Amino acid sequence: MLLSRLGFLGRQLEVTVPREQFRLPDLGEGLPDAEIVRWLVEVGERVTVNQPIVEVETAKALVDMPSPFAGVLTTRHAEPGDTVEVGQPLMTIDTGADTATGDTPTTDGTRGPESHRQRDHVPFTPGSDEQTDEPSDERMPVLVGYGPRGPSRVSRRTSRRGSRTDSTGGTGATAAAHTAGPAPAAGQARATSAPTTAGRPASPDSAQRPGRPARAVAVLAKPPVRKLARDLGVDLGTIAGTGPHGTISRADVEAARVPTNGQDAGQVRRIPVTGVRRAIAQAMVASAANAPQVTEFVSVDVTETVAARERLAALSEFADVKVTPLLFVAKALLTAVSRQPMINSRWEDAVGDAPAQIVVHEYVNLGIAVASPRGLVVPNIANADEMSLVELAHALHELTMTARSGKSTPETLRGGTITITNIGVFGVDIGTPILNPPEAAILALGAIRPMPWVHQGELAVRTVAQLALTFDHRIVDGELGSKVLADVARMLADPAVTLAWN
Repeated sequence: MLLSRLGFLGRQLEVTVPREQFRLPDLGEGLPDAEIVRWLVEVGERVTVNQPIVEVETAKALVDMPSPFAGVLTTRHAEPGDTVEVGQPLMTIDTGADTATGDTPTTDGTRGPESHRQRDHVPFTPGSDEQTDEPSDERMPVLVGYGPRGPSRVSRRTSRRGSRTDSTGGTGATAAAHTAGPAPAAGQARATSAPTTAGRPASPDSAQRPGRPARAVAVLAKPPVRKLARDLGVDLGTIAGTGPHGTISRADVEAARVPTNGQDAGQVRRIPVTGVRRAIAQAMVASAANAPQVTEFVSVDVTETVAARERLAALSEFADVKVTPLLFVAKALLTAVSRQPMINSRWEDAVGDAPAQIVVHEYVNLGIAVASPRGLVVPNIANADEMSLVELAHALHELTMTARSGKSTPETLRGGTITITNIGVFGVDIGTPILNPPEAAILALGAIRPMPWVHQGELAVRTVAQLALTFDHRIVDGELGSKVLADVARMLADPAVTLAWN
């Protein structure tokens, strides 16, 4: 009897181990989800507070998520390539791991030989407290670096998502958390076997949640194989792995490619549209569909600007920063905005009884389109109109270097008011830029190259650039657009004009 009671007490202790589940927080961008890019630690590794633990990609930026707890990472609820919605579980950390005894979980979810407490085998069953999709403010920690959170947008969004799916009879996030689903039929996506203890699953991810596609974490495949599957558009959940314990290999993925329209499977490559590429596509479609866009062009003799750039670069104030033609274009556009403020605006559609409005910004957040490893991004320089030329040069340099390294922050990627795109760096003379919504104008700078030009009545070789200004014709009439473009061209032709107009 005593032994039975002790065993019961041991089981009670087993399920009360201090363990914290961290859910994906709202990163402050108003975005509903994020894609897992890579994990920086493995299951079983010890982590400290504020230690970067996973890298996620939103539609705007790459973000390193720091651990809000100290302990041992016991569960990763998603793997690279998975999309996690705000409020859904991201990781579970055992905050009571015994450092003195080396009590660290192994990769199969069991404890090392020095421990007799198999506390990581507490099952995560649908409907249990730790598996619900409705965030609890008492259980959901503060993400270090993002400030305190109460019953904020995450809770409200999740509540709305749950009530919407319930009312329509769907199996959405909330419904899926409380419904036990049937086992998959033969030939359908299946969860691979996982080590168990006393008949319980070793990981909460070993059971597929009903109402959703099979999660990639339930499939045995290495990260390179998962990436290959994403690139080829192959669903890993439909493949029976031929490797040890059902592990899926590259050969399995390649064999699963299905020829389309009689083409050989090796002649096409499918790339899922996610992250930044999805955001770019949505923004460009919205831009072309919603705003009537007009583009005007002008060729400019920038010989004097090129000479001025060389003189500026020799000054001590610019000794630690590169002086580029883009600096002069940016300064010229900022000056043109001060002369024609309506170009620095956006359109707002009518809402209810409120009529449509033109919102004119009294500040300039200057966007610069940059080709980054994650695709086209448009970070902006806040209050660029208040900067001196030296300050603007440093800001441009920092912005472009950060963007090209793929490290632009969400704060710099929103709130722009007018944009410059420098397509001349690719050797292109000029093109037709498309508006960066909801902005009213975008200026394109083409390649700067020597060309024959009539100068002071005679044919000469001069340094020439082409400019293109696209504007929203609902806001900007042809006269206004022409004035802005002509002002920029005049300042680039004669830098002294910039001084006069400032």
